[in-house]
Amino acid sequence: MATRRARGLNPVSLTFVDKAWRLNWPLVVLLSAVAAVGVVMLYSAGGGSLQPWSSRHAMRFMLCVGLMLALAFVDLRVWLRLAYPAYALGFVLLVAVDVAGMVGMGAQRWLDIGPIQIQPSEIMKIALVLALARYFHGITAEETGRILYVVPPTLMVLLPVGLVAQQPDLGTAVLMLAAGGAMFFVAGVRLWKFAAVFAAIGAAMPVLWGMMREYQRNRVLTFIDPERDPLGAGYHILQSKIAMGSGGMFGKGFLEGSQSHLNFLPEKQTDFIFTMLAEEFGMVGCLALLGLYSLIIVIAIAIALRSQSLFGRMVAMGVAAIFFLYVFINVAMVTGLIPVVGIPLPLVSYGGTAMLSVMIGMGMLMGVDIHRDMRLGRHGEALTS
Repeated sequence: MATRRARGLNPVSLTFVDKAWRLNWPLVVLLSAVAAVGVVMLYSAGGGSLQPWSSRHAMRFMLCVGLMLALAFVDLRVWLRLAYPAYALGFVLLVAVDVAGMVGMGAQRWLDIGPIQIQPSEIMKIALVLALARYFHGITAEETGRILYVVPPTLMVLLPVGLVAQQPDLGTAVLMLAAGGAMFFVAGVRLWKFAAVFAAIGAAMPVLWGMMREYQRNRVLTFIDPERDPLGAGYHILQSKIAMGSGGMFGKGFLEGSQSHLNFLPEKQTDFIFTMLAEEFGMVGCLALLGLYSLIIVIAIAIALRSQSLFGRMVAMGVAAIFFLYVFINVAMVTGLIPVVGIPLPLVSYGGTAMLSVMIGMGMLMGVDIHRDMRLGRHGEALTS
């Protein structure tokens, strides 16, 4: 604060130039590097052609970068005011999916809005982060420790999770639940409450197992024993392991992946794109990409720790948690560490709505960094002392 005052900068009323100087360009470079990996791998997935995925991926990213930079300039107080309306909009879109959503690959997850298709669950992830950050910012630390005050945010998490699981999209539902749990932890909710939730989930497992659809139970059973149905439920993960193992340390070379180019590897442009990277660039290529992801997450956590407002810290940590969960779930899925679920690899897998939600989150993260010295009262007013 002393440095800022010496330069004559007011954290409450930064000018456009002040905000431009505070843009986190290393984060922009890292995000661009990850997206470039996606463009290259989608070029390979298209058989050495920019169509149908690579060129669209690059164009979408360039548009999303512009949106991200624009959102970074938005005042934290604006995000705080929009938190609950954004959550309400996301919830309405999820209900609309249940009523009039498009069915694809056995799931009803998309809304057809004119010339575009959107997946509301992706939008809801960011809206949930804003809403939880707004709620916990508005209560005291003592109130956070009381069970009564934890009930509303718990319902805020469980209601959209239930709608997403009903689509069905178990992977996204688990991601939202885990991200919500991470924000509860950051807010200071006591650990014994987490233990009680885990115990309740464990006790309810027989009921939850009976509520799962047949293909979801098959995925769990296949995770335990992939060889039980090698040409059916176990086909995806077995082909993924074969492709990853054949890549070795340095890979077979760009455009030389036999499993992917001979179409043994399913969904190579979306959920299993990390497997294609492993086959063509080996362990070295995988570690390089994971290194880029790690740097992004470290920067996000650093931004959260620098923020002077609880709202800013929680938004930043929520974005970091969602980004980490995207990467962890996708990589764990394709390597056989968890059952197969439909979670894309951020900025690498092909998919417009997923990229849009990630870049909106990154724009909010950069906004927290730009306004890191701003202190907010419980009702969103800026504090000058």
